[in-house]
Amino acid sequence: MSESSQPSAEVSIKIRENGPLVVSGPISVVDHEGNPIICDGANTAFCRCGLSAQKPFCDGTHRDTFDGTLSNG
Repeated sequence: MSESSQPSAEVSIKIRENGPLVVSGPISVVDHEGNPIICDGANTAFCRCGLSAQKPFCDGTHRDTFDGTLSNG
């Protein structure tokens, strides 16, 4: 990646308890064929449960069904 194409703002990733990965900051996402996927807004939520109908994004389907307890081992 060239110096000019890197985002200038800080990006952080938060693992939500029993929920998605929430990426804060400017990001660009591309699919497996290199096509850009639009990510509007300051935060982007990515599915961790595998149940979302809008993969790779979270659609809230995980509620009351997903145990996202992290393993430290």
